[in-house]
Amino acid sequence: MQPENSQPFTPDLEHEIGPDMTTSAGRAEVRKATAASAMGNMTEWFDYGVYAVAVTYITAHFFPTEGGTIMALATFALSFLVRPLGGLVWGPLGDKLGRKKILALTILMMSGATFLIGVLPTYQSIGVIAPVLLVLLRMIQGFSTGGEYGGAATFMAEYAPDRKRGFFGSFLEFGTLGGFALGTAVMLALQLSLSEEAMMAYGWRIPFFLALPMGLIGLYLRSKLEDTPVFQELEEAGETQDSGTLKELVLTYWRPILTMAGLVIALNVVNYTLLSYMPTYFETQLGLSSSASLATILIGEVAMMAVIPFAGSLSDKIGRKPMWYTSVIGLFVLALPMFWLMGQSFGLAILAFAILGLLYIPQLATITATFPAMFPSHVRFAGFAVTYNVATALFGGTAAMVNEAVINSTGFLLFPAVYMMAACVIGVVAVKFMPETAGASLRGTQIPDALDTGILATVPHGEDAQKE
Repeated sequence: MQPENSQPFTPDLEHEIGPDMTTSAGRAEVRKATAASAMGNMTEWFDYGVYAVAVTYITAHFFPTEGGTIMALATFALSFLVRPLGGLVWGPLGDKLGRKKILALTILMMSGATFLIGVLPTYQSIGVIAPVLLVLLRMIQGFSTGGEYGGAATFMAEYAPDRKRGFFGSFLEFGTLGGFALGTAVMLALQLSLSEEAMMAYGWRIPFFLALPMGLIGLYLRSKLEDTPVFQELEEAGETQDSGTLKELVLTYWRPILTMAGLVIALNVVNYTLLSYMPTYFETQLGLSSSASLATILIGEVAMMAVIPFAGSLSDKIGRKPMWYTSVIGLFVLALPMFWLMGQSFGLAILAFAILGLLYIPQLATITATFPAMFPSHVRFAGFAVTYNVATALFGGTAAMVNEAVINSTGFLLFPAVYMMAACVIGVVAVKFMPETAGASLRGTQIPDALDTGILATVPHGEDAQKE
């Protein structure tokens, strides 16, 4: 927080900082920052994606009892409950010590925990200790992710040129989809090349082993970069500081926190329903084979990856708010018919999943450009990490478990569509209060505002920006 009676740090915006995009060296540096952020994000979501597509094997080896699938999904959800704690720890440290140092620690913790899941003994070998160890490792993943995602998004947003933040930021989410797609592709390849007996015996472990080298590659890429130009400027001005207590953060920035929380609810109910729960849904509820289920998900994810940079670039031209309105309204209208279509045939399941995935892209592509810009630089990491992780813990990581539990108790196969629609209603309300920050500078200790750039339609939030 800003000390009492101090003036907000307002940098000279006419003086450019960071890589010079008119030179090849400057463009190369931004590309390296993009690659480093995306690789870390890919590792993070590869970890989550592998668990999501391995639920059948996790259930058999760690929860071989009645209701085992629900318990396996609950373990998936449990790691999200630790994410807010990670955000509370890593966020203030990232604002005080720098983005780069925290990202080095979190990527090592995350990839190491995923690797260790691959070597865990099973319930059949050591009894109840096996699921206990699994839960412990999932909690370590959640704790590290509480800093990794917010840090990577902040890092990328602060490196990207203001007027191309949507484009460059979209590659962070390209990494998200890449991680999910890679986890799905590796599991599908193993299922096609190994017998079911071999998959159950040892094949399911192989994807978890890949997380460690991926994490080391991400760490290497990040080690070759300096901290973000925005943070370095803040540090030179002596404005880096603790973001204060959670109470101070909430009291000072409660409006952007509430707005962002509404956006995250819409984002993550859709995200975790489509990308984490669908393999289980296709297999246990629609009766698709494991390979057909994974193929459907993989085709949809690859289609989404192909579109995401274009969506990010479009948001630089028309703004973030039109992108979000298009997504949440489109998903609200088409969720029910698309889920009904999924139950008709394998081909229609691919089509319906791809349509929903493409409608989700305008949200996903603009996360990095939208969320970090809702907070000033001296509390950006903390504000993002705490808000994102609390909302994700409550409404993201629990999505798969809630969907499965409601379907099992009611038999209503279209419930995931209804759940997504309800989240989109919250999203529409949040978008209404979301400031338009496309093109706005992220420098200084005031909340960014596109009003300062004069390049987009104004969105009144002068008084909404909390006074320092």
